[in-house]
Amino acid sequence: MAELSAAVTATQELILAVNSGSSSLKFGLYRQPPGDCNPELLLAGGASGIGHPNGRLQIKDAGGTSKLDEAYQLNSQGHALKEILDAMERFGYGHPARIGHRVVHGGPHLREHQAITDALLEKLVAATQFAPIHIPAAVKLIRETEKLLPDAKQYACFDTAFHSTMPEVACHYPLPQRLYDMGIERYGFHGLSYESIVTRLGASLPERVVCAHLGAGASLAALRNGKSIDTSMGMTPVGGIPMATRSGDFDPGVVLFLMRTEQLSADQLESLLNHDSGLGALSGGESDMRLLEECAAKGDKKARLAIDVFAHGVRKMIGAYAAELGGLDLLVFTGGIGEHSAAVRNWICDGLAFMGITSGDPALCAKVKVVISEEELQIARITCRLRGRQ
Repeated sequence: MAELSAAVTATQELILAVNSGSSSLKFGLYRQPPGDCNPELLLAGGASGIGHPNGRLQIKDAGGTSKLDEAYQLNSQGHALKEILDAMERFGYGHPARIGHRVVHGGPHLREHQAITDALLEKLVAATQFAPIHIPAAVKLIRETEKLLPDAKQYACFDTAFHSTMPEVACHYPLPQRLYDMGIERYGFHGLSYESIVTRLGASLPERVVCAHLGAGASLAALRNGKSIDTSMGMTPVGGIPMATRSGDFDPGVVLFLMRTEQLSADQLESLLNHDSGLGALSGGESDMRLLEECAAKGDKKARLAIDVFAHGVRKMIGAYAAELGGLDLLVFTGGIGEHSAAVRNWICDGLAFMGITSGDPALCAKVKVVISEEELQIARITCRLRGRQ
């Protein structure tokens, strides 16, 4: 295996796609054939439970065969990345020459995928207030990657970049202009997932599409000719439809009420809206959709309510975007829930027959597709493209 890998990578550059979360890190290792921006998968996997005693590292080859599945005590994303790089070495692969990072938010001045420089990192740090949970972690991982792979070139792939095509009417909040000038606007997220879907469908993508990325974090996007014209998440990933533990949209007066009556600070409100709301709040503690479905099937009314509120929120957004697009040619489901829960898809589509959608099962409705989100592959594609511009 080592001899084969060395022979292959001698002329074909390795690209590592890194997709980090709050307690996880997914990756894909790809090779880039000379003159070709269609990276070929070599290894994929990730670390889970980072910062917790039950951490785990899993790696599979391109055929899906497990090469590593072990418990690990992982202290940080940087620690997880080091273990992944060490495993790649043991499997006979050299160090990657290019690393693409998913960066959730770049603020108002970083809206395009680009090579990482010291100047970019300074802008990213300056935008911390736009995503205080995500940006510091992203910068820390990039800096740790520099230490682990000092000769590699790094690239920032922004989740917000895909939505930079939205018209002003979709991204401008009804607030004073001075706040818009400060960067308070709708940015949108899950952009790499939506980009991967547009790339995957290619020429078969119709003019008017609504994409629903449904997972622990969830959003929808309205696409016209493959370009984003609106999306449900706003200035931060808290907005939009209800999610596993995030509130989604609601009357902003509720925040004022809580500030006055409960004397909640900004940090307490942030924790409430990000970690103590959504499906978990509605169900009484359970936020995993698979378990909610099981509980609802046994007659748990709170679990049923959580599912219904989720499906109701997604359905309303589909209707709104169909109106904005002037019709709907295709509804795409992706993300963990969107890809794997036929029941949730059907509950969402119940009531959409007036748009020609009779089922959430793509085998039964021509207007519905389930498309696997390929964020790591999209990061590799972007890294490949950016490398070609240098």
